[in-house]
Amino acid sequence: MSKESQPAISADGFRCTFADNMAIRGARLIDPSIDMDQVADILIVDGKIAAIGNIPDNFDGDVIDGTGLVVCPGFFDMHVHLREPGFEHKETVASGCIAAVAGGFTGIAPMPNTNPPIDNPGVVNLIRNAAADYPVDVCPIATISADRSGDTLAEFAELNDAGVKAFSDDGSPVQSANLMRLALEYVKMFDSVIIEHCEEPSLTRTGVMDEGKISTELGLPGWPSAAEDIDSYRAIRLAEYVDSRIHLAHVSTAETVRLIRDAKERGVRVTGEATPHHMSLDSSVIIDYDTNYKVNPPLRTPADVEALIEGLADGTIDAIATDHAPHATDEKEVEFIHAPFGMIGLETALGVVITKLVQTDRISLIRAIDALSVAPRKIMSLPEIPIKVGADANLTLFDPNEKWTVDRDQMRSKSSNTPFNGWELSGRARGVINRGLAWMRTD
Repeated sequence: MSKESQPAISADGFRCTFADNMAIRGARLIDPSIDMDQVADILIVDGKIAAIGNIPDNFDGDVIDGTGLVVCPGFFDMHVHLREPGFEHKETVASGCIAAVAGGFTGIAPMPNTNPPIDNPGVVNLIRNAAADYPVDVCPIATISADRSGDTLAEFAELNDAGVKAFSDDGSPVQSANLMRLALEYVKMFDSVIIEHCEEPSLTRTGVMDEGKISTELGLPGWPSAAEDIDSYRAIRLAEYVDSRIHLAHVSTAETVRLIRDAKERGVRVTGEATPHHMSLDSSVIIDYDTNYKVNPPLRTPADVEALIEGLADGTIDAIATDHAPHATDEKEVEFIHAPFGMIGLETALGVVITKLVQTDRISLIRAIDALSVAPRKIMSLPEIPIKVGADANLTLFDPNEKWTVDRDQMRSKSSNTPFNGWELSGRARGVINRGLAWMRTD
């Protein structure tokens, strides 16, 4: 983009400038990848980290007061739904990028269940081009099967040449074990990863919430946890058999956590992610039939929530991902059984993680940053972005103590289907710096 006084794209509530001569004074710099945790100034020139220490006395650029702020490698959400192309009434690449910035994310990986699906380089480039003017790296995930049909493999070589590093039929499991085996063999050639949506469909066709006492009391069709566990086992065993990389999306059950832990101990190249909502909510919240709590996989039991948190704390669960899934209001304002699955999460993830996991001493702040930033990039085989002199400035700035109340009417996302409306949270992103741009919150 050509450099004028301001970037081409801006948004209400943000001050948007070029990161060509700026400094952050007195922030806490945390980078788990290099064991950094120190209070210091950081100088950014032409989009790169020029110095760490003290701002020079003769510095004449913009200075951000970092008192009370944490600066860390930019958050990366490896599981979002931007809905474009095909469902732009729910979300667009542009609105998703702004929601990402509001949540502190400098990178996102959109899933391919769009229309048309992300199964060819043309769609990959369309999505990337739509994000070109934003400080967000958009890394599309392509389909495993052509047209997400589950019948034949997508063109992995062409998609790899287009820069795709991960493949998934998210929203649908790969039903054919042989097709999954072939996909796992192909990604070995490209240093890529298969991301599996773990679900045995024959057990979930009518299910809308976790199967158990509460589903019975509410008269809602149940979705057994075994449906996830069965496919998790198959995915792990196939990856072990061909010695390839498998990543399990939105893990929700205690048994899947155990399967991942046991597999890692055997040396299987398996990773997993959990969402903020699966680690902070259980199925009891559905008592009022609020469709904003309807999600795939469903909210589970308190025991499952506990297992996920323990798994995140001990490294069994590698990453935190939001599964940001926007839906229009009229689509959600129907009977629970008819509402679509999904909830938005980009703008609330940091606050939920700090409030429910860090402030309760379940995980450290450093572990949270690792799971939100370092681990997702490693899983996606993306370049590291350490806070080092000479490195590109790809940074998230947040206040871990700022209290704020979630208001669905103030979401930057095009949709407002959040389960956290009205919650008071601690921890809020104050801005991001990436791709030579700085977007700082003004409210």
